[in-house]
Amino acid sequence: MAHIKWTDELNTGIQVIDSQHQRIVDYINSLDDISDSHDREEVERILGQLVDYTLSHFAFEESLMEDAGYSFINGHKKVHELFVKRVGDFQQRFKMGEDITDELLRVLKSWLLNHIRSDDNDYVEIVSSRMNNINATKEKGWLSRSVKKFFG
Repeated sequence: MAHIKWTDELNTGIQVIDSQHQRIVDYINSLDDISDSHDREEVERILGQLVDYTLSHFAFEESLMEDAGYSFINGHKKVHELFVKRVGDFQQRFKMGEDITDELLRVLKSWLLNHIRSDDNDYVEIVSSRMNNINATKEKGWLSRSVKKFFG
């Protein structure tokens, strides 16, 4: 299978989210690299890392949406939950001895790209706006404190 290549169309414009998505892509590409070897220990190791990292990414992403007051957060969380369940099913099949690597790679690649382009793209404006407001407030707070310090 071909690697996922990161392109500008996958950028959300939220640097921390883009970095996390790129790391998930790296895990998927690593899984792709070893898929032909059928090294079960290595597949299990990378799959475990991918799942752990993705769970922490989902939690982080959901906290950003919650802080921003994203109105469709419950639907987005449900999409995450269904994906986690689906990957958990793959993990179970793998533990039972089934070779799931090729099927899993197809699902991961398709799901991630579609999720970033559609589901994640929906929250970008409100989360970016919230983050910009927080940054502006911090700068204003620092500036106000500095002015008061120097000029009373």
